[in-house]
Amino acid sequence: MIGDKLQARVLSTRILPNADAALLESFGAATDGSERSLGFFTCDSDDVAYTAIDEATKKACVRVVYAKSMYAGAGNASTALAGEFFGALAADNPEDIRSALDAAIACVSEDAAFYSANAGNSVCYFAHCISSTGTYLSGVAGIRAGEPLAYLIAPPLEAMAGLDAALKAADVRLCVFWGPPSETNFAGGLLTGEQAACRAACNAFADAVCAIAAAPLC
Repeated sequence: MIGDKLQARVLSTRILPNADAALLESFGAATDGSERSLGFFTCDSDDVAYTAIDEATKKACVRVVYAKSMYAGAGNASTALAGEFFGALAADNPEDIRSALDAAIACVSEDAAFYSANAGNSVCYFAHCISSTGTYLSGVAGIRAGEPLAYLIAPPLEAMAGLDAALKAADVRLCVFWGPPSETNFAGGLLTGEQAACRAACNAFADAVCAIAAAPLC
């Protein structure tokens, strides 16, 4: 149904308390020995996972060293645990990795989510207001850590109309544009502004996507 929350799932996690030096180097961990532990997780929703991995940086002393979307999307995942996203965190000790993974899992299961734009749940969107960014998404967006973001994703055409509506609805600016198709055949962008403006942009984006889902042909 319209407005249904489509909750994502973390599919797998693993902590390497004292990762091999070659693996640490391959992931770009610090060469001074301050990042000896690695943590991995997969998720069946990439945009939810990017939000979650950013949340992890706010809850533990970790650094995101790898974050990638899987091609085609979770519905076409090659294995049961691959999902739509693979992420890697680096830290000095495994306890920080554990805290970070716990924060990411909580974000995926309780907070960030896609929503349905139509009765059959065949069109969905992600319009998530992040009131205070962590080190990961702030770096992606080119803003200071702690500034707000509107994270907006939808199928290709819906996303373009939604971004236009979001940018016109509030005093926000486009930081990152993901043109169609993304690796998962969606599109969207990251907008920044005051927290209230980001929320207004999210609402306008959602309304635009739902309007297209209800009447695809103009």
